[in-house]
Amino acid sequence: MKIAIIGGGVAGASVAIYLRKLGLKPTLFEKKPMLVAGPPACHLHAGGNLYPDIDDTQRKQLLKESIEFLCFYPQAIEKRPTLLAIPKHILIDIDELIQRTKKLALFYKELIDKDPANRVLGDLQEYFLTFSQDEVVALQGKTPKKVPKTPGEWLIPFANEVDINKLKFPVILVQEYGINIFRLSAIAQLLLQDADVRYETSVVDVKRSGDGFIVISKCNNECKEEYFDFLINAAGFKSGMIDDFLGYYKERIVEFKAAYIAKYRDDYLYPEMIFHGIRGTDKGMAQFTPYPAGYYQLHGMRKDITLFEDGVAKSEPPSSQPRLPQKYIEFIEKGFNPDLAIKRTQKAIWYVSRYLPPFTDATPTPTPLFGAQQIPGRDLSLRAAEVSFEGDRYARCEIVKVSSIFTMADAIVGKLIKLQALPHTAQGVRIEGELLDEKLIDDLAQEIAKKRGYPEEMAKLLIPYIGEE
Repeated sequence: MKIAIIGGGVAGASVAIYLRKLGLKPTLFEKKPMLVAGPPACHLHAGGNLYPDIDDTQRKQLLKESIEFLCFYPQAIEKRPTLLAIPKHILIDIDELIQRTKKLALFYKELIDKDPANRVLGDLQEYFLTFSQDEVVALQGKTPKKVPKTPGEWLIPFANEVDINKLKFPVILVQEYGINIFRLSAIAQLLLQDADVRYETSVVDVKRSGDGFIVISKCNNECKEEYFDFLINAAGFKSGMIDDFLGYYKERIVEFKAAYIAKYRDDYLYPEMIFHGIRGTDKGMAQFTPYPAGYYQLHGMRKDITLFEDGVAKSEPPSSQPRLPQKYIEFIEKGFNPDLAIKRTQKAIWYVSRYLPPFTDATPTPTPLFGAQQIPGRDLSLRAAEVSFEGDRYARCEIVKVSSIFTMADAIVGKLIKLQALPHTAQGVRIEGELLDEKLIDDLAQEIAKKRGYPEEMAKLLIPYIGEE
């Protein structure tokens, strides 16, 4: 069976890897010269800990899917914990948040009991820990560790530098790990180096032909028409264009967002730090994500930092493609406005430093991580979504968080089994990641970061991958 995947972001590339491991040979179309070059992903979102407003069903789903993602891409994971804090002026109940996190810990235990290989987010008793104000104060004045080994050691920089008088207590330290997008890109390209990947190739039209599809692609000003039996639409925020080619209508939202990079101290390691807030208001969440060599990725979930006043577009019948303002399309295709980048990075530094006062000394850099994200339906808060279908031969990838890719892939496998392209034994198969040479990953990841205009050091891990513990 001939299978086409349109879009080589994390969804399309991962499905291609997954199907190849099951013995199929899909063709992957990607308009850029590299894979996984779209919106930034910096978290596993293991349990949706960054989203106190989503329901427990979505949180459990994200936890399960994050474990699957970590098992598939272990060398792309930054294994450092995340500190969750609620400022006093934010109307989020810390006790309720703790109770919900306890539910996640119990679900983590269920997953480990079902399969011990799921114990990838650390020991169960340390999946999440709470620290009282007295416990944090007791850590003040201690010397931070170059490489922290215990939860308490990870908390020392927080105790020394954060203005704890602005926070509710206890605070939560959770095993919510990071994703290095540059290493993920490198791993995907290495795993697909022998596959049929059409780089720098745009899909300009798709037509129905019998039970299948004619894909019309363009590369170096040359057009090519090919027949495929099964089509996977993984075109990200442009997925609606593929739907429009085929006359399918699907409600969706597209949101343009940006995270910013600042340079700060690098003499010891910080946990990721999340100061919860109310999204889209001037009290939005502040987020501090560490990278090597003193680089930090910053979010401020306000419309003058990470979000944009006119950055959300909705599809309108008969088109499935939301229409973002042209300036954001130009940012995506040509690069972010450098003056705006510096201005917003300075604002992000100010916003984070309200809780982390020494961070006022950070220096802005001119290249943010940015992109547009699709969300199916009309609920902007939706975080757990995977795939939808039109008939048995057209799959529409709809992941919101990268950890959802393998739930999505398994649903596609179900369709391929129905079409007798795969045996029934392929359903629900758990495929472990293929471990690659670390130097190959490092070299390619740094090359990718440099080509995309980011510091090469950001393509490394704070804590080097050392295999099975």
